[in-house]
Amino acid sequence: MLDRTMKRQVGLFLFICFLSLSLVLGQVSYSIPEEMAKGSLVGNIAHDLGLDVKRLKSGKARIYTGEGTEYIELNKDRGVLLIKERIDREALCGQTTPCALDFQIILENPMHFYSITVEITDINDNSPTFKNAEMKFEISEVSQIGSKFVLEKAIDNDVGVNGLQGYLLSSSDTFILTPYRKGSSRNVEMVLKKHLDREKQERLSLVLTALDGGDPQLSGTMQIVITVLDANDNAPVCSRTEYKTNVKEDSLKGTVLTTVSASDADKGPHGHIQYSISNVPEGALELFNVNMENGVVTLTGQLDYEKFKHYEIDVQATDEGGNSDVCKVIIEVIDTNDNPPAINIMSTSSSISEDVKPGTVLTMMNVQDPDSNENGKVHCVLNENIHFTITSASNNFFNLLTDGELDRERASQYNITVTCSDEGVPSLSSSVTLTLQISDVNDNAPVFERISYKAYIIENNTPGLSIFTVKARDADWNQNARVSYILEDSFVNGVSVSSYVSVSADSGVIHAVRSFDYEQIKDFQFRVKAQDGGSPPLSSNVTVKMMIQDQNDNPPQVLYPVQTGGSLVAEMVPRSVDVGYLVTKVVAVDVDSGQNAWLSYKLQKATDRALFEVGLQNGEIRTIRQVTDKDAVKQRLTVIVEDNGQPSRSATVIVNVAVADSFPEVLSEFTDFTHDKEYNDNLTFYLMLALAVVSFLFITCLVVIISVKIYRWRQSRILYHSNLPVIPYYPPRYSDTLGTGTLQHVYNYEVCRTTDSRKSDCKFGRAGSQNVLIMDPSSTGTMQRIQSEKSILDEPDSPLEVSFKGIIMSLLPCLGFFKWPHHSFLLNSHSLTHIL
Repeated sequence: MLDRTMKRQVGLFLFICFLSLSLVLGQVSYSIPEEMAKGSLVGNIAHDLGLDVKRLKSGKARIYTGEGTEYIELNKDRGVLLIKERIDREALCGQTTPCALDFQIILENPMHFYSITVEITDINDNSPTFKNAEMKFEISEVSQIGSKFVLEKAIDNDVGVNGLQGYLLSSSDTFILTPYRKGSSRNVEMVLKKHLDREKQERLSLVLTALDGGDPQLSGTMQIVITVLDANDNAPVCSRTEYKTNVKEDSLKGTVLTTVSASDADKGPHGHIQYSISNVPEGALELFNVNMENGVVTLTGQLDYEKFKHYEIDVQATDEGGNSDVCKVIIEVIDTNDNPPAINIMSTSSSISEDVKPGTVLTMMNVQDPDSNENGKVHCVLNENIHFTITSASNNFFNLLTDGELDRERASQYNITVTCSDEGVPSLSSSVTLTLQISDVNDNAPVFERISYKAYIIENNTPGLSIFTVKARDADWNQNARVSYILEDSFVNGVSVSSYVSVSADSGVIHAVRSFDYEQIKDFQFRVKAQDGGSPPLSSNVTVKMMIQDQNDNPPQVLYPVQTGGSLVAEMVPRSVDVGYLVTKVVAVDVDSGQNAWLSYKLQKATDRALFEVGLQNGEIRTIRQVTDKDAVKQRLTVIVEDNGQPSRSATVIVNVAVADSFPEVLSEFTDFTHDKEYNDNLTFYLMLALAVVSFLFITCLVVIISVKIYRWRQSRILYHSNLPVIPYYPPRYSDTLGTGTLQHVYNYEVCRTTDSRKSDCKFGRAGSQNVLIMDPSSTGTMQRIQSEKSILDEPDSPLEVSFKGIIMSLLPCLGFFKWPHHSFLLNSHSLTHIL
């Protein structure tokens, strides 16, 4: 008893050392006896792993046993392992020692697992048993002392000290047992220690008891019945004590394993040997058979290397006299690659964010292949997925990881196929497909369909009119792809652009806030921002250029001739002009653009249509025939100016033309009106006053000039120069555009005079306004226009001639303008020439 106690203490010490070494290596091991009650404590796993109970809860700790039965359960509240199911070591491991349960504890967030080993120790819960309750022998009375009779072995499912330890034979002076040692390959034999005497005792009954070493000790018994026969005094002898053979596990039924042979020295019926299987492991009796006559051992069932790798069977050779010998047959099962790898998903993620870092664990797998050696070595690969990889965490454990940047906009879902193959020939494989959803993050800004936009709107539009639509797309999903449009604040001509246009936040439709006028603004540009609904939001900008299109909403405006309320403007045409003489030019502009500003001129009405024509494009009024004396002095032309818009707009101007060679003729024609008596009296008074003033000035100038000439009689020649002031006249907003505007040319009128002014020629330019007569009934008497005149006077031949010319030149400003009660005249150089 003291020796057994010492053994237990030594065993406990060795187990503690083994447990400490396992903790250092990162694997926790426990040892418990079989048949413990449900709920019994196995060990404090939280303490042994160095984990907090909170970590077990937050990590959703669970036990993973693959496809095996879960005998152990985890109490996360206490952090301990408890018995979940009754454990029968014999059912779990059979005769295999040591017997252990291997499982893993899996944690998430982050994923991790720990390997746990629980060793199941044996208790003495099985007594030795015999297959047959009774064993019979027929022994010849002539059997020699020392003859051996093989007995059936007992079976004890316990192991170690609790297993079979020895046999006892009931007290007998005829038979004894050979010494038996545990683990010995020798048979249990009954030895004859003295001769049998059938005449004294024909039948013997003995009891064979098998004992184990448990505490308390258990035993089993078998009845041995011996019948004493006559005259067979030789027993069969096996040719070999052991027969060894190898057989593949996929061998077919009927395969010959080996042939057992034995010989008997007796002749006749006493030498006839028969073979039978006397002892087999449990469950192997249906797998093997021996031919009774020839000793051929054949396969009668299906072998499975994964269940049993080694068989030992006893073939007994027996003669008809009951003598026998036992031949041991050892059968080694050779593994074949008949099991594909089994893939078990320990933990997996069905959805991850697209911004997850490379190397993130997505799935943990356990792959088991029950085959051995190369047939059980497994490697796993992925089928064409460049964003993922699979690595081996430890033996038979694999992790699926991310191997690159993910982009939901390229692929929102992945079907990842994992294929695991063994290294057998031929190789067997298994596959599993994992579906992984990629969740979106806001990593894409909205993108407009164009780099810039150009929109058009016709002027005079209705406020609120929809002009154009900008569109931006966001490659993200859901809220991150919801685009809003914002008008960026800017200024157009010092005014906020929001007073011109607005943009719909949801649709991107641009509306006009006001009615546009092409003549005030022709184009402007602004920026629109597209912003998504992510957090933080992303945005992009685009420039929109708004083009205002012209409408024909402005009629032509006549710049020349000027139409005044009470004035009569007349162009003077001498009767001696040639055909094609430029009388004047109608100048008009249109503030519209394009074809809306293309002007054409037409003669609508005229006093004599056969005398004048109007240029369709340039508005020039020219004579189309020679002027005759029969033509009226006063000609009235009505010119209509039209633009090219749709519909067309127009303006009308009246041009008065005086056909005469002299100013008095024109004056008489344009002043021949009926006046009342008061008007005639005033006119006479002013004419008399003007005549007196002119006469006085003339006499005074003549006296002064003669006096000066006498005083300077002897002086050298003197050159006199007299210049008339130039008062040019231009219509309002009239400008010369060098052929690009409505008035395309500059017309000049020159008067060239020599020393002898009476013989000098007058040079007329081709202008339509050389001679102008304005009659103003309001008596404003304003000088409207005088053409430039340049006089060059050489030294006179005589004092009288010089004096006369000086007087005339000094009187020109006075004679050019007279104040009348109801009329005013504008005289040019040509008219004065005729008068002088």
